[in-house]
Amino acid sequence: MVVSLFLHRSRQRNLRTAELFRVEPHVPLRDFTDLYGNRCARLVAPAGRVVFWSDAVVEDSGKPDPQAWVAVEHPVERLPEETLPYLLPSRYCEVDSELKEFAWARFANTPPGWARVVAICDCVHNHLRFDYLKARPNRTALEAFRERVGVCRDFVHLAVTLCRCMNIPARYATGYLGDIGIPPEPYPMDFNAWFEAYLGGSWHAFDPRHNMPRIGRILMALGRDAADCSLTTSFGGNYLDAFEVWTHEVSNVQGDLPQQSMMPAATMVG
Repeated sequence: MVVSLFLHRSRQRNLRTAELFRVEPHVPLRDFTDLYGNRCARLVAPAGRVVFWSDAVVEDSGKPDPQAWVAVEHPVERLPEETLPYLLPSRYCEVDSELKEFAWARFANTPPGWARVVAICDCVHNHLRFDYLKARPNRTALEAFRERVGVCRDFVHLAVTLCRCMNIPARYATGYLGDIGIPPEPYPMDFNAWFEAYLGGSWHAFDPRHNMPRIGRILMALGRDAADCSLTTSFGGNYLDAFEVWTHEVSNVQGDLPQQSMMPAATMVG
């Protein structure tokens, strides 16, 4: 198996307790960094019941997602080479489809830059209906567009695809997002997906599912789409027996910044 149940390396400096990861029963792990800079581990899972645990306390600014309305788009010829893969089609993001025609018809006359990405997020947020019961692991952006329903990953895939259609580099992000600053949602806690768009010389977080600035995004993995950010990849038969995630704001013990504790727990049988 390959597992990506760790904080992204860019967040390691924010740890306020050690990131604890364990497998039951104990098996050796080999850490590595994938093509997208994500921390991963390889293991050989024994037959039978296997449990993965991860726990950490992470310091966060306590402020909502920054809003950089003056961030500009870059002409393709001036984009850094490392952003170019995030303009191309990928497993769940069919840039080379009818979505390109839709994107240019819908967004060509919007102000370029930050406002255009916000317009894309507004469109996706209003076009799709969120429904946990309609989740499907192989739904693509085009299928979500046609079916008009999905979960957070579907919102992100569609927004990422529309950004790429407009020549704005966009990459998929997955991680933790608690309910700090908002009323608790009537759903079980889960991992969350959002995306980052390259504007004004840097990457910025956008969230077409919630479509509002949120507090306490804790990044785990980045990639072209969900295929690059899989939390577990198994090379053999298995099924998920149980799954639980929680993230809570906790009392600050080392300064003035809020902290979050996160814990995913998954039981797999193979």
